[in-house]
Amino acid sequence: MELDYSNIVASLRAAGCVYAEEEAGMLMEAARTPEELSGLVSQRAAGMPLEYVLGWAEFCGLRITVSPGVFVPRQRSAFLVRQAAALAEPGAIAVDLCCGTGALGAALAAMAELVELHAVDLDRAAAACAARNVASAGGRVYEGDLYDPLPAVLQGRVDILIANAPYVPTESIPLLPLEARNYEAMLALDGGADGLDVHRRIAAQAPEWLAPGGRLLVETSERQAWRAAEMFAEYGLIPQVLRSEELEATVVIGTRPNIGS
Repeated sequence: MELDYSNIVASLRAAGCVYAEEEAGMLMEAARTPEELSGLVSQRAAGMPLEYVLGWAEFCGLRITVSPGVFVPRQRSAFLVRQAAALAEPGAIAVDLCCGTGALGAALAAMAELVELHAVDLDRAAAACAARNVASAGGRVYEGDLYDPLPAVLQGRVDILIANAPYVPTESIPLLPLEARNYEAMLALDGGADGLDVHRRIAAQAPEWLAPGGRLLVETSERQAWRAAEMFAEYGLIPQVLRSEELEATVVIGTRPNIGS
């Protein structure tokens, strides 16, 4: 059967794709040959996330390269980036922990006048993917566990520290969409018993890395936000919780107090 637009839409709709018409157009644009188009449609109909099929995702107006298995940037995370950009003064140093594709760091660099951007991920595939996305911003990417691979010279100098760390409680992993559970690395999804295991580790060391007045921004669920804020306070950060109903996004900000305040 010839794969024209209507046939592709019908195939995607039968596979449960909610935005079949839009996706059909994107797949047709991405394919260079009829054979390639057939393969892309088959992959998407089989349940592979559209971003993996295309090899990219749109985020904050940027085309972000996405490699198979690497966490796909969610549109709700644009709320975190906008809050970070609003707080970043010209010449700021920024670090993107648990960076995945590096989408958040790359978007922040596009919005703010950063002097340095550093991004870190424990997963080798994610770090390699992020390196491609932050290159245009002149950023550096490190493979390792949270702060471990960062240059020691950054200690006490980071103005903006962002982290879209995993925050799904372990018992809730089975409730995630199949696309996430079947294709994304569990390392990027599982946040431990209460979903805040990684946030806890990030907050504990944040005061060592933040400059006086520097900010840590993390994404959480609305339900977890106040516990995360309490945790920030326990580690000496001044907490604030912000919510976007439009994007269904929640961000917790922790500010390192200025010296002498």
